[in-house]
Amino acid sequence: MGNFFTDVIEKDSRFLSKKLVSDPKLLEPNTRAAVEAIIADADAKGIKLMIYETYRSRERQLELFKKGASKLKKVGVHHYGLACDIVKKVNGKPSWKGDFSFLRDLAKAHGLIWGGDWGTPNVKHSFQDDDHVQRCGVPDQEKLFSGDWYPGDNYDPYKATAAAAKPKAAKPAKKKPAAKKAKSAATGN
Repeated sequence: MGNFFTDVIEKDSRFLSKKLVSDPKLLEPNTRAAVEAIIADADAKGIKLMIYETYRSRERQLELFKKGASKLKKVGVHHYGLACDIVKKVNGKPSWKGDFSFLRDLAKAHGLIWGGDWGTPNVKHSFQDDDHVQRCGVPDQEKLFSGDWYPGDNYDPYKATAAAAKPKAAKPAKKKPAAKKAKSAATGN
């Protein structure tokens, strides 16, 4: 049984493309619906947005890194159809000017993680990507990248992030068996 990545993205003619891909059809269906809802909600607030980039190949990621346009050398969540860069639309063209913090609440309302805080707003992050949203909690990225996991329809990246942030409860110390007492009771010593 496959998933959106293996069934759609790997089979797409743009899989190795070094070009920008803005096609929402290369967003996993739950991610696509959330991105479309974010754009509609922003529009209702008078903020015009547009999808800038959806799928990103390993080849494009490396090119962006070499040009200094990305801090990541290896491809991230975009490669799996689970991330989208959403920018402001000014005179029909993309714009990165101004504050993008409004995306935090819109992304969260639609079950996506915002790249401005990576789902953990009270944690200092060394890397911010204010126009980025994704449907994968940071703690789940490693297993996504290794091919061991892909989110199902009911996946909630905020629950996954919160669960990973909880301190693990210390296991209670095991009591050592009272071997000496048992031996001395049996022998009378």
